[in-house]
Amino acid sequence: MHIVVVGLSHKTAPVEIREKLAVPESRMGEALTRLCSYQGVREGILLSTCNRVEVYAVVDEIESGYGRIQEFLADAHLSLSSEQLTPHLYWHQGDRAISHLFRVAASLDSMIVGESQILGQIKEAFEVALTHKATGIILNKVVKKAISVAKRVRTETRIAEMAVSVSYAAVELAKKIFSDLSEKTVLLVGAGEMAKLAARHFIANGVRHVRVTTRNPQHGLELANRFGGTAVAFEQFREDMASADIILVSTGAAHYLVSEDDVQRSVKQRMNRPMFLIDISVPRNIDPAVRHVDNAFLFDIDDLKARVEQNRGERLNEAEKAERMVVDEVGIVRQWLQSLEVTPTIVALRTRVDDIKRAELDKTLGRLANLSPLERELVEAMASSIVNKLIHNTMVTLKAEVNSSEGAAFVEAARRFFSLGDSAVSNVNGSASSEPEACHSSQEDIRDVEEVTPRTGSKTSDH
Repeated sequence: MHIVVVGLSHKTAPVEIREKLAVPESRMGEALTRLCSYQGVREGILLSTCNRVEVYAVVDEIESGYGRIQEFLADAHLSLSSEQLTPHLYWHQGDRAISHLFRVAASLDSMIVGESQILGQIKEAFEVALTHKATGIILNKVVKKAISVAKRVRTETRIAEMAVSVSYAAVELAKKIFSDLSEKTVLLVGAGEMAKLAARHFIANGVRHVRVTTRNPQHGLELANRFGGTAVAFEQFREDMASADIILVSTGAAHYLVSEDDVQRSVKQRMNRPMFLIDISVPRNIDPAVRHVDNAFLFDIDDLKARVEQNRGERLNEAEKAERMVVDEVGIVRQWLQSLEVTPTIVALRTRVDDIKRAELDKTLGRLANLSPLERELVEAMASSIVNKLIHNTMVTLKAEVNSSEGAAFVEAARRFFSLGDSAVSNVNGSASSEPEACHSSQEDIRDVEEVTPRTGSKTSDH
């Protein structure tokens, strides 16, 4: 059995290719059933987001497994030929496949390193695979471990703590001035996209009072309703500034809309309580002289971008720590997989030698009908002793070498030396069988993954 991943992402394929392969939630069960119907595909999980489409699978043979999965992906969209698809695909197997899954779950492979939504998307993809019995003991173990690794990365590093978008950087800076945003009021001047995104971030971080003003009164009212806030007439917003703790300006005006005197007057009305001003307009709409006003804190687009770049660098430093964690955790899973492989070999070896011993004993004892019960017992004990001594060193070596770099070679050698054949190959449920059971999972697996991490994110965002 081999773990493989075949897929594409924002790093290898343009959006017009990714969107053709994307699988909607309503067709996910059908897709998983079709995936597991391919010969040699024993388990499968399909991860489909706006930035990646990936198949994680357990297959009998690596090369044929790659081919089956590529065929599955090409069949998902009839207008996309295999020749068009191949240049955008990546293939990984074994440790590299496991490492890739762990890196994806920990958002180390995301467009924005440290984003949180991909973990929720992996969890949801796993739950769907479990529900449709598309997984077995191997992928169940590996995906649960991936979720655990992602949780460890978020707990033991600061990879998700620093803002890496301009809109969220504004929220991060506001938190440094006002530790608690729940009782603060935000005044939006203008309705640029970054301003609206920043407003959503502020609300998500506890702000409950939003006031909105735009040159278009109807637009301002619609925006205020969207944020559960209050519309303010554009001609009056300067008089309204004193009621706001945070003022975010984003308009297309070619001149300053907020002067040093406007802010000085507002701070005085506020009894010198701090005021945080964010100017994400280009050209700037707040006079830079506002920086000289006591208790007024002004940041423009360049300040926010500098903050973002600093945070991006810090995230990359944290990502290096996370990469080392991934390497450690892949080693743990490798040892588990190797032990899973040696167990049925040992069982098959014991079964084979016991069958040979029993056949030879029956043949010999049948010719020695006059032996007493004690003598028969002694003959059987001697046969057992000889068999045990003959296979003892083999058993000890297999158990000792299972986690070494040559563990698989020792297992293969034992199969050949003792003519164990395919009977020693483990199936996805960990037992010895020449016909492994494909695509199996249980409600217990679903409960296990629900306990590992809470549901997060949406199914359409891997940022």
